[in-house]
Amino acid sequence: MGIQMDIHEILQHLPHRYPFLLIDRVLDCEPGKNIVALKNVTMNEPFFTGHYPHHPVMPGVLIIEAMAQAAALLSFKTMGTKPSDDSVYYFVGIDDARFKRPVGPGDQVIFKVEIQSNKRGIWKYGAIAEVDGKLVAEGNLMATLRDK
Repeated sequence: MGIQMDIHEILQHLPHRYPFLLIDRVLDCEPGKNIVALKNVTMNEPFFTGHYPHHPVMPGVLIIEAMAQAAALLSFKTMGTKPSDDSVYYFVGIDDARFKRPVGPGDQVIFKVEIQSNKRGIWKYGAIAEVDGKLVAEGNLMATLRDK
């Protein structure tokens, strides 16, 4: 088993805060390879008031954003650093994004992200999201760390 992270350590590695912090815990992280993170989805999520009030569904773009946040945690752990005030970790692309089933209140989403490459400062990852062991979303992400 690799590194685990609670919310306090996650807050040290991601600049996101409520309501945009979408990772609650890291279950396993092997720097340079992969990460397994989770989000507990509750009815109290601010997006459920408008998406959709009579049938709450977590927006797909937020599932992708959560994958990108897990990827950022993996990258910072791989580099052995934390974000600084002088740089920003940008999510720069998604390829082959697919949504297989909806995510709603009461679901626990498990994000599995693995590094595919890091060339010229562009990180590429393969990512999936699962609920109860069933695929809910997948895609190939790209991100980069840039000076402000």
